Amino acid sequence: MTTSLTSGPPARLIAAFALPLLVGSVVQQLYSLVDAAVVGRFIGVDALAAVGSTGGLAFLLIGFTLGATSGFAIPVAHAFGAADLPALRRAVVAGTVACVGIAVVLTAVSVPLSRPVLAALNTPAELLDDATTFAAVQFGGIGAMLAFTYLCGVIRALGDSRTPLLLLVGSCVLNAGLVVLLVGPLHSGVAGAALATIIAQLLATAIGLVVVVRTMPELRLPRADRTVSRPALRETLRIGLPMGFQMSIVAIGAIALQYAINGLGAQAVAAFTAAMRVDQLAIAPLAALGVATATFVAQNRGALAWARIRKGTAQTSAMAVGTAIVVGAVTIVAGPTLVEAFVGPGNEPVVELARTYFWVNGPLYSAVGVLFVIRNALQGLGLAGWPTVAGVFELVARTAAALLLVGPLGFLGVSMAAPLAWFGALAPLLVAWYSRRRRLIADEQVAQLEAAHRTPVAA
Repeated sequence: MTTSLTSGPPARLIAAFALPLLVGSVVQQLYSLVDAAVVGRFIGVDALAAVGSTGGLAFLLIGFTLGATSGFAIPVAHAFGAADLPALRRAVVAGTVACVGIAVVLTAVSVPLSRPVLAALNTPAELLDDATTFAAVQFGGIGAMLAFTYLCGVIRALGDSRTPLLLLVGSCVLNAGLVVLLVGPLHSGVAGAALATIIAQLLATAIGLVVVVRTMPELRLPRADRTVSRPALRETLRIGLPMGFQMSIVAIGAIALQYAINGLGAQAVAAFTAAMRVDQLAIAPLAALGVATATFVAQNRGALAWARIRKGTAQTSAMAVGTAIVVGAVTIVAGPTLVEAFVGPGNEPVVELARTYFWVNGPLYSAVGVLFVIRNALQGLGLAGWPTVAGVFELVARTAAALLLVGPLGFLGVSMAAPLAWFGALAPLLVAWYSRRRRLIADEQVAQLEAAHRTPVAA
């Protein structure tokens, strides 16, 4: 069911919209924990480390797809907020064409280059074969991920965050079952863990398309609307590609950090992999608020509701800070127990390394919460340049941690990389937001004057 976010209390709307996103993200992260537990328990800690050693490279490619598909959905939200149905359909078609092109290029490049790139990243020799297998299978299915994430992004652009939640929950449940089956009884190793995700996403996309056709008339495309509009495609690429590149820029820093972690040995790789699984679960509420902000801002930009954009962004930032304080405390207390649960007994050094990660990162989640909100607000306005600049700052911070801190500080230096990246990215985003905020105030005053001139004077 589509929902307009252009009227009503902003904080309440954003919180309600974010709740299904949060549930979906938590379910996805819980699946990630199950996946790690299955790989770690059924195959071994080395297999878990092998999967983890692909993290930087996967972030580079998958991060690009997630950023790009989120950007491709923003013109859809603009058109929906403006109640312009023909523009909405042109934007959907343009985004679909862009996704197909990206899928072809990324698959053709990433699969054959998986092994040489992983070798160049200093992946430990005992992990290289499994890491290559996992990466090649995962990247071979990148088209399925693009289709699923873009479909969910388009549905969310129309103000419906429940349907993507149901699709995501179904995909994760199926994914978990397939992982247990393929890795356990069928003994397919790390390849089975990657293949399970591809199958689940394909099935969820097919179901999602059926739901769209039956329940969302706005997205039913008559034959006349199935042609590609060049202006719509240009606008889609103008917003989506920088958002994808911004994620890739961030990922380059993650790759540099992964290189440094790989040099610390298999235990450090396993600890970082496990800690990141818990960390991603912890920041899921903050990410959900960010995604909700992007849709809220995009719809209100289409409706030219400038005051609502300012108010909603400020209120969501406050919610993010409060949430970050709570989840940071919970992560410090419960994180090591979660890590121990899926690496199994006898791996205390791995758990202790992960504990260090939580103590460094947990108290600083407020920074990443505000980062998510401000970055998504700027992207919702269609301003992709500043988030890209922020990505460069984040790249510099992560790379500096990898080059300067991991050597002398070991895993403590690894743990410090994320907070440095958060603060590095947040600085330019705050400058951009407060600069744009003044523009929003001016736009609001112009809109009020225009409305006053259109109001007839009483006799």
